[in-house]
Amino acid sequence: MMKHSTLKSFYVYPFLVLLYPLVVTATPKPQYKNYSFPAVIAFGDSILDTGNNNYIETIVKANFKPYGRDFIGGKATGRFSNGRIPSDIFVEMLGIKDSMPPYLDPNLKIEDLLTGVCFASAGSGYDPLTIELASVLSTEDQLEMFKEYIGKLKEAVGENRTADIIAKSIHIISMGSNDVSGTYYLSPYRKHDYNIEIYTSLLVTAASKFVKDLYELGARRIGVFSLGPVGCVPLQRTVEGGLERDCVGKVNEGALIYNNKLLSSVVDLRKTLPDSRLVYLENYSELDDIIQNHNHYGFEVGDGSCCGIANVELGPLCSSFTLRVCEDTSKYVFWDSYHPTERAYKMLVTEVLKNRIDEFV
Repeated sequence: MMKHSTLKSFYVYPFLVLLYPLVVTATPKPQYKNYSFPAVIAFGDSILDTGNNNYIETIVKANFKPYGRDFIGGKATGRFSNGRIPSDIFVEMLGIKDSMPPYLDPNLKIEDLLTGVCFASAGSGYDPLTIELASVLSTEDQLEMFKEYIGKLKEAVGENRTADIIAKSIHIISMGSNDVSGTYYLSPYRKHDYNIEIYTSLLVTAASKFVKDLYELGARRIGVFSLGPVGCVPLQRTVEGGLERDCVGKVNEGALIYNNKLLSSVVDLRKTLPDSRLVYLENYSELDDIIQNHNHYGFEVGDGSCCGIANVELGPLCSSFTLRVCEDTSKYVFWDSYHPTERAYKMLVTEVLKNRIDEFV
């Protein structure tokens, strides 16, 4: 397994794309347990990473309080939220298990492997520079781990059953937000080399290759998340939103340019990969609506974070030493300056599954 050095640049980390012991959060009911998906397998960044970064040499971690304060047992597991994240909510709502373990957890059992694990790495992206600056797992690293995982399944249950599990399971990918919001718009690097049209095309080309690589390894049901309105996260509002802390239009525009190209890529891949069930998981409009109309959804704060006082805190800056952590997380759309709360994530995953679950069948 590849090891990584410490963070090389301040520019990317803030965007790597949050009452303590014995607090157990309510879990979503398994609404789709009658669907015959044996497992959910996750790839990508902090939206899906359930703790792989705990086991590599990077400071992009969330395995300390107050992260996880609403997770089972109030434990900080490396998830960038107060509780569960989309990978967990997926397996819970499908009736597979309560949460998704990280693949690098040394205590994994065969039962964990059979029902799905997470290969995502917080801070990851398609741009090699994003990986270099953050010292996290690349798409190549995640694919190598997936190959190793397939080998372990074959040893445990045989080649035929392994192929069946891989083909029938849902594979979800969330990647690109760190590239667009961090490496391109925040850092002084890529925007001087490419305009946003060219840069997003490069990202989508890499995304398409990643999907094809998964397909070649036997995956057939693959869901690709769009980017959310990353210009509306608290950190972006604070850094570039002016005195009113408005959403940063150019960053949201970059996300939408990427999303449009990603959708076209998914449509094209469906035509060229036989027996595939490739699904574009749109969540930009839903999260944007939650942020802009947060009161309608029962939130009191849509532009600030629960953890911290300056709305720039995440990772090490959101720790037990922070000057403020809100008392009631359910009132906030965002846990830290970049990542939603579990409650907001549940709303997003509920909407995604309601609209797209049948496309995986």
